Amino acid sequence: MTIRTVPPPVGQCLVDAASVPVALPLYCATPATLAPLLAELPAAIAAFVQAAGFRAKAQDVLLLPGSAGLAGALVGLGEAPPTPHSFGALPYALPAGTTWRVAGDSALQDHAVLGWGLGAYRYQQLKAAERAPAVLAVPAGCADALAAVRATWRVRDLINTPANLLGPAELAAAVLALGAEHGATCRVIEGEELSTGFPCLAAVGQGSPRAPRVAMLEWGPAGAPLVALCGKGVCFDTGGLDLKPSAGMLRMKKDMGGAAVALGVAELLMQRRLPVRVLLLVGAVENSVAGNSFRPMDVLQTRAGLTVEVGNTDAEGRLVLADLLTFASEQRPDLILDFATLTGAARVALGPDLPALFANDDGLAEIVLQAGANSCEPVWRLPLHPAYNSWLDSNVADLCNVSSKPMAGAVVAALFLQRFVTPGLHWAHLDLYAWNDATRPGRPEGGEAQAMRAAALAVQGFLGVNPEPGAGATG
Repeated sequence: MTIRTVPPPVGQCLVDAASVPVALPLYCATPATLAPLLAELPAAIAAFVQAAGFRAKAQDVLLLPGSAGLAGALVGLGEAPPTPHSFGALPYALPAGTTWRVAGDSALQDHAVLGWGLGAYRYQQLKAAERAPAVLAVPAGCADALAAVRATWRVRDLINTPANLLGPAELAAAVLALGAEHGATCRVIEGEELSTGFPCLAAVGQGSPRAPRVAMLEWGPAGAPLVALCGKGVCFDTGGLDLKPSAGMLRMKKDMGGAAVALGVAELLMQRRLPVRVLLLVGAVENSVAGNSFRPMDVLQTRAGLTVEVGNTDAEGRLVLADLLTFASEQRPDLILDFATLTGAARVALGPDLPALFANDDGLAEIVLQAGANSCEPVWRLPLHPAYNSWLDSNVADLCNVSSKPMAGAVVAALFLQRFVTPGLHWAHLDLYAWNDATRPGRPEGGEAQAMRAAALAVQGFLGVNPEPGAGATG
């Protein structure tokens, strides 16, 4: 199976406005702006809106009649400031086969394009869609929004693909395909080279007939600041010999969500042609049960030279990231970001919508938090509390992969990762859910590119770089 790599949103739900001779107007209103808007519309239309009881509440949609059928539509934005999700329900709330344009406020265009593209997504690799989305005409100047839609669709497709169709080889191939699109240098590390250079990661995947590997992408001009992106790519997680219960496995195809998000961040940085060097590292493994699976109380070697006692084989993601973070640190990057569906503890603390942020630099943390707010992808910072470092002590190895105490699981996991980041380097870790439990406007049920836009914006802010003029997605 081939993972979709072309930009399907362009032409399927988003089209260049210059190519559309006629598009129906979409009027956007808040409760405060509804009356002035109605005063500008034909009297008959205004009377119809008032008779229909439209109040411009968030997600309200009202089709407007015209002599030829439809004359347009009203969409309510509600009282809160608009976000992309304000437009996320429209592709399927408006009639199939119709094409629309946002009328009036040009400041809403980016939100509308991004929200429309996010809401139009459906996983269609294995099942045809029940209906086509309505189409939005995209005006000039929305390249960043288009790039974000394209990257989001790619990430969602990767996470949603069943694990029998997306193993370590296929995940690595997705990195190579992205690199080919942007002229990046890519390679895949496997076999003896993997066992020698990434021994801890190799141990996690050794029980699967689908061999583990590391996919590496490098892009950007020499001398530019270097950002290293590390992604946990556990294509399916049984828990290993510490086997998960059946209910705990039901969504474990998404355990490579961190790798997919890291790939999406790399795509945005390259698509925007930021003057940076990108190093993308994806640890692609499957945590399976077999006679040669790694065991509880095994002691693993790591690339960093530290030994790790396995307290639980279901805490495998941090073992994958340990070797990636060590390799990334060896390159002396200006910034390291890692992404992982790492702990249930982060979800207990913050729920599904808020990724947990850990950072060893307060300034970096503030930039990531602000980027999350600016991109409508909030994250929440949790502490790297040093007093809990002793919870990782082991009697037989340098450290254990799990805590000796049943508390602060997300914090302890982050502290484990910090041991593999060279002191003095700027590093942030994002513990993600990467999934929507139910469909909401702009967020269909299934895989999600959680914090992807926030992370790309944070890279730009932390490194103080700006996109090249004219960079962005093309159709």
